[in-house]
Amino acid sequence: MELHDVWFVLIAVLWTGYFFLEGFDFGVGILTKLLARDRPERRVLINTIGPVWDGNEVWLLTAGGATFAAFPEWYATLFSGFYLPLLLILVCLIVRGVAFEYRVKRPEENWQRNWETAIFWTSLLPAFLWGVAFGNIAGGVKIDQDFEYVGNVWDLLNPHALLGGLVTLTLFTFHGAVFTALKTVGEIRERARKLALKVGLATAVFASIFLLWTQIDSGDAKSLVALVVAVGALVAALVANQAGREGWSFALSGVTIVAAVAMLFLTLFPNVMPSTLDENWSLTVTNASSSPYTLKIMTWCAGIATPIVLLYQGWTYWVFRKRIGTQHIAEAAH
Repeated sequence: MELHDVWFVLIAVLWTGYFFLEGFDFGVGILTKLLARDRPERRVLINTIGPVWDGNEVWLLTAGGATFAAFPEWYATLFSGFYLPLLLILVCLIVRGVAFEYRVKRPEENWQRNWETAIFWTSLLPAFLWGVAFGNIAGGVKIDQDFEYVGNVWDLLNPHALLGGLVTLTLFTFHGAVFTALKTVGEIRERARKLALKVGLATAVFASIFLLWTQIDSGDAKSLVALVVAVGALVAALVANQAGREGWSFALSGVTIVAAVAMLFLTLFPNVMPSTLDENWSLTVTNASSSPYTLKIMTWCAGIATPIVLLYQGWTYWVFRKRIGTQHIAEAAH
């Protein structure tokens, strides 16, 4: 296997890790409006991800940086062609981070409610837009002979991509609901399980249609296996949720995300961005990659740094593993 193939796999792993971790992160942010009934419950939800949300976003920075270094042509075409949606995602992530930090700076109810509203919208919009972006990458976009995107923003809002946005939006919300059920106690835990069932059923419908559509367009035997795993894991997650096995349900919803992302990358390879104008103009792992020497240096750096990051992040989750409820919120306790 060539180094550019290895880095294609590694970038797929980074995006998978980002969607797995930031997926429930976004889901919890969305649930601050859909599930929480009052300020203490909103604080419970935010506290479940408070110690980890910023660490989860490191996966996005790493995925973007790895793409820039390993496949500069891919990075250039992707970020220039998808400029507006990616800029909107970036703005949302900035405002979201500020909202988490500034929400507690003042005690006034209006102040905190406004920042909590910001958390909701800046969780919902990226959850939808990431699906739109990857729906376009998997389905192909207008790339010319110079490997430049020649479409416009309206071309990105096609039915396949919009369906992909609905998939990530509902899937991340479901992932966040089972995470909430896993991390909380009391009434909010029960309501999270009930909401997870409703959202999970909608996710199953959207995901089945989207993945089958993608499979028919550009899939093979390997991507078909990933599709079956994704749908099967989602159904199993719903069953586990109904049985009150939140740990299994969360793990299986994570498997759904892993298998779904794996399927998209399997349908892509050896392309990284297919061209709908002419298949010979598609960006591939060969014509979009950096030099072998660059990839070699990157491989050594990744081999040293990645285990350290994984150990630290795993330790963080272990430290903050306990369940919480409204009784742990000082104002509600009194």
